[in-house]
Amino acid sequence: MFHKEGFTIIRNTLTALIALNTSAWYFAGEFNWMVNLLLFTSLVFAVLVLQFFRNPKRNTVLNPNHIIAPADGKVVVIEEVVEHEYFKDKRIQVSIFMSPLNVHVNRYPISGAVKYAKYHAGKFLVAWHPKSSIENERTTIVVENETAGPILFRQVAGAVARRIMMYSKAEDKAVQGKDMGFIKFGSRIDLFLPLDAKINADIDDVVKGGETIVATR
Repeated sequence: MFHKEGFTIIRNTLTALIALNTSAWYFAGEFNWMVNLLLFTSLVFAVLVLQFFRNPKRNTVLNPNHIIAPADGKVVVIEEVVEHEYFKDKRIQVSIFMSPLNVHVNRYPISGAVKYAKYHAGKFLVAWHPKSSIENERTTIVVENETAGPILFRQVAGAVARRIMMYSKAEDKAVQGKDMGFIKFGSRIDLFLPLDAKINADIDDVVKGGETIVATR
């Protein structure tokens, strides 16, 4: 299954590759080594595009005490920081880096009411840069429920990512594990959790969006 954000790109990519290889075969001949190299390269490129937009089904177990990973990737930051945009106080930041090979669907970490949703234009520093969370193109979403409390998470574009899709709007009803957005071609997601949250992840852990429990309340 492929994500809706990839339908147009997949269609255009496959159409262009088929046209390119058909033309090369017609004009250069079926057994020309350059045509065979082009065909192999095109197949590899097509596979990379298809795998990037894959949208595997995830078995989310709804639990108001669990804060689940909003994306696939590797945990690269766990630290106490001051969150300046919404809370303006200290929080535990947990950051997940998504490489171009990861699934790039972004999911709600908890269920509840969307209290805040905002897009920010910005730079395209590498996603692991310390200032990428406040200077890069990004979104900020806050979801609140009675158990986990308000949780802020932020989609952050990287050096390769050039488009963030955010589906959240203020007053929407968030459902844990359901799609809330998509980032195209490399990025990270930051979670800002209450100081009393119990962190269940470690640096370099590989997490699965919609399933891995990164913290509990």
